Amino acid sequence: MENVNIVVTVNFGLEAVAKRELLNLGYENLKVYDGRVELEGTLRDIAILNLRLRSAERILIKIASFEAYSFEELFDRTYEVDWTKIISEKGNFIVQGRSAKSKLFSVSDSQRIVEKAIIKKLQTKYDIETFSKSEERYKLEVSLFKDIATITLDTSGDGLHKRGYREVSYKAPISETIAASMVLLSFWNEDRILCDPFCGSGTIPIEAAMIGKNIAPGIMRHFDSEKFMFIDEEIFKEERARCYGEIDYEKELQIIASDISYQAINVAKQNAEILGLDEDIKFFVKDIRELDLPDDYGVIITNPPYGVRIGGDETEELERELGKLYRSIPTWSLYAISSDDKFERNFGKKADRNRKLYNGRIKTYYYQFLGPRPK
Repeated sequence: MENVNIVVTVNFGLEAVAKRELLNLGYENLKVYDGRVELEGTLRDIAILNLRLRSAERILIKIASFEAYSFEELFDRTYEVDWTKIISEKGNFIVQGRSAKSKLFSVSDSQRIVEKAIIKKLQTKYDIETFSKSEERYKLEVSLFKDIATITLDTSGDGLHKRGYREVSYKAPISETIAASMVLLSFWNEDRILCDPFCGSGTIPIEAAMIGKNIAPGIMRHFDSEKFMFIDEEIFKEERARCYGEIDYEKELQIIASDISYQAINVAKQNAEILGLDEDIKFFVKDIRELDLPDDYGVIITNPPYGVRIGGDETEELERELGKLYRSIPTWSLYAISSDDKFERNFGKKADRNRKLYNGRIKTYYYQFLGPRPK
């Protein structure tokens, strides 16, 4: 199983970001679909992508894909897979499922059939009636779409947005993958000032600092696939060591992050300290109305509070204040994510670019106001 079909899943709207990341890592022949990018790779690539991709939600291995018009077909084709080379004797295999526009519409029955086929195949090698499922985890999914069954194995385990640094959160935080993607979609680079005036628990400035210092997003966490029987755990050790060796510890960053809440700033500082970035980001308590920024080609990247998080009137007021701040610093660029379709009206300017993104299940818009190029 050295060569594998890899599926990189992403939030809707971030497919192009993931594709660009993959191209920058040297991958080719990418196939882009809604919510995912597919490619051919090796078992080492499983480690590389889990450790390095900033915009991805999960890294899956496509085990099999076939037509299934009956449960008998689903069982037989699943049984054809040599699961004895994938799942160990005590492996904790879990089968999840989903179905759309297929004759096999019962998800629970499909899950049961796939699990039964896996057990029958494993019993050809292991003389066991009941498997203990007591050790490493194998999260499998059978997806049925238009009578095509696709079985995938999740190599990540917990979602890749769980970087390992956010031990404490504060009020409806933006996910780490969305925050990193906002930075990657902007024209910010490590030589420019970056400001987040609604920093909350610090996710955007922390993700920016990780990008600026070349800290791999998965460097602090572990993945289910590190324990898979068919992947040498030395691969992960080698790739994690390579990531540590590429960190630019000497790089000085100009990142400032503020919030009106003392509690939020304390949480943000704690999260930054876990990564050793507390000296790279200047956190402070301040109302956006009192924020004074140097007009020096900086970049604002922010997630202002909106509708589902605070009241509508306050949302409009904060969006107006953000617009006032932007007009006071004409050489700056500003990037903001919001679910408020009246954002541009309240902000006082039409965005130069506007991209639809999904922050979890919330449809949002990524508004981009582009300032002049730095001299």
